[in-house]
Amino acid sequence: MKWLTLSLALLLPVTAQIKRPVRKSLLDNDPRVVYLTEMPDKQIELMIIKEAPVYMDPDGKTKVGTIVANQKLKIEAITDKAYKVRGKGTRDGISGWVGPWAFASKDPQFVENLKKFYHRQMEVNKVIAEKQVCLGMTTEEVAQSLGRPTKTSARQSPAGQSSKWEFIEMDEQKNYATARNQQTGELYRQLVSVTQIEKSKRVIEFTNGIVSAIEDSEQRDGANVRIIVPPVIFGW
Repeated sequence: MKWLTLSLALLLPVTAQIKRPVRKSLLDNDPRVVYLTEMPDKQIELMIIKEAPVYMDPDGKTKVGTIVANQKLKIEAITDKAYKVRGKGTRDGISGWVGPWAFASKDPQFVENLKKFYHRQMEVNKVIAEKQVCLGMTTEEVAQSLGRPTKTSARQSPAGQSSKWEFIEMDEQKNYATARNQQTGELYRQLVSVTQIEKSKRVIEFTNGIVSAIEDSEQRDGANVRIIVPPVIFGW
């Protein structure tokens, strides 16, 4: 059985892992939808085994046609109730939302697993929108939320790979001295140096690509650490 993981493996240098988020199309902006087309590492294909109605919207309000059976399709987007696909219809090519009952997979639990993945991703999207981080997030998700770390380190052991990202926020303190104008004799303040003072530091620890610890050097809003379940692993 071929296994497909929906997490970002730590097989690349940190600089390669931190990617800019894909710009979302104006048409793909439904906050209830998880768009897999924006996630190159989360490509899913399922077999259509039953002829099924295709809808314009995930709520199934507007029917646009019928998709034929016996074709393998890439899932473009999902909700907890429907999948968006593009394939052969009874007349021409067709794109839209289809119910899970029309699909099949080698994984007998694929419907339930996709629901778990969907709900997890919705939680992740919320955390990223808040520019926060939670236990259970991946390196890529943390990069999308907090940006590029100030400092990184990595360690490989028989138990796996661990890494640490540090996000340091600095304040500038300008230092002045009193000086006298040699011509007029007047006193004035003269900038003599600028000191960089650490304002805050957030340390994120990863174990095999998943956030396992969060440490802050200052109190933040909401002292309780939130936890998100690790990425779902599918067997296709």
